[in-house]
Amino acid sequence: MTTAPATPDSTMEGIGQAVAEGRAGDIASARQKLLSLWSTIGATGDPLHRCSLAHYLADLYEDPAQALAWDIRALDAADAVTEQRVQEHHASLHIAGFYPSLHLNLADNYRRLGSFEAATEPINETCTTCSTQVTGLVCGAGGVLALVVGGCPW
Repeated sequence: MTTAPATPDSTMEGIGQAVAEGRAGDIASARQKLLSLWSTIGATGDPLHRCSLAHYLADLYEDPAQALAWDIRALDAADAVTEQRVQEHHASLHIAGFYPSLHLNLADNYRRLGSFEAATEPINETCTTCSTQVTGLVCGAGGVLALVVGGCPW
């Protein structure tokens, strides 16, 4: 069962609407809406807004270099998000839960760019930040990295 956000947040609602639009296939419109929100939030705005927006915006770019730029912004913003801020948005969230996905997105972008050595650092970070350990990474459909639960081989 999910609970409603602790406080209404029109920016997070706008991000959610744009994400839904992108998942429905209107990628160009979703990207434009998120870029417009980014210009409102700014590079020094609420870190939760920046992290969420950049994380989802990265997924809307086929070019791995563009996706990487947004994924780096998402990770940088996550480092500035406090547990209190995440809890204000939704009581069930914890900032630590964001990191495995953020690190694996970086690794996937490096892999897509052919920089396999660079991809190992975020994979190792996933091992250290994930509450369950990683036995390996499997390239799935579309090159998406998936976790296989077990012992970390690194």
